[in-house]
Amino acid sequence: TSVFFGGGTPSLMAPGTAAALIAAVRNRWSVADDLEITLEANPNSAEAGRFRAFRDSGVNRLSVGVQSFRDENLSFLGRGHSVTEAKSALEMAADVFPRFSFDLIYGLAGQSPEDWGRELDEALEVAQSLGAGHLSLYQLTIEPGTPFYRDGVKAAGGDEGACLYTITQDKLIEVGLPTYEISNHARPGSECRHNLQIWRGGAYAGIGPGAHGRLPALRRTEALYQIHMPERWLAAVESKGHGTAKRLALPRRARAEELLMTGLRLIEGVGRERFQSLT
Repeated sequence: TSVFFGGGTPSLMAPGTAAALIAAVRNRWSVADDLEITLEANPNSAEAGRFRAFRDSGVNRLSVGVQSFRDENLSFLGRGHSVTEAKSALEMAADVFPRFSFDLIYGLAGQSPEDWGRELDEALEVAQSLGAGHLSLYQLTIEPGTPFYRDGVKAAGGDEGACLYTITQDKLIEVGLPTYEISNHARPGSECRHNLQIWRGGAYAGIGPGAHGRLPALRRTEALYQIHMPERWLAAVESKGHGTAKRLALPRRARAEELLMTGLRLIEGVGRERFQSLT
């Protein structure tokens, strides 16, 4: 039902590579007539210039990593594009793809409700003018082992983050982009099918370096983990035909906890019958 090129910067690959991968998917699996094929992309000029080629390769949904409509925030976040480039990339996405989405990050330390409200208003004006049916809005988190963590960068505190989250929900509901997942908003019918499949506990195959998957087996669910380092992954693929590092059956309790963790991200919650059938 879906293919998702994500994790890193897949828009750096050649569009011909995307076409070959999509052809391989169609060759190995039966696919839906309305197969959703998403590509994550950076909005810098070089990558935006290849949007049409990616569409021609079979991609029909684009997710653009805008992150902010403030140049100073983009600099702080280490992004390599400007607000002007981001708006130009979104215009191109709207012209090229039947469906597109973009991401924003909020909850930076010191970001006031007024500042975020004004930035969000600008983002929604762009989204409405271009017909974007989906937005992803993530609060900044600082993870151990990252440059931000080592540099002592702080994110908004709990109370501040809750206030910004409430502003986000109110403004997007007002313009017809309600929450369907804790960080994702969409017009009805424009939800990301691929992510819904995962959050609902469906099967998915993770292929590339560092990817993971969940596949059904007899009376159990198998978890697959791909080799993390790209060069080691590629060497394994060339020598063994795959880059899987681990494949193991999930204990029933672990599977149940996983289904609750992902399902409770959704506004629809966890259905009893589906939960019982998948555990």
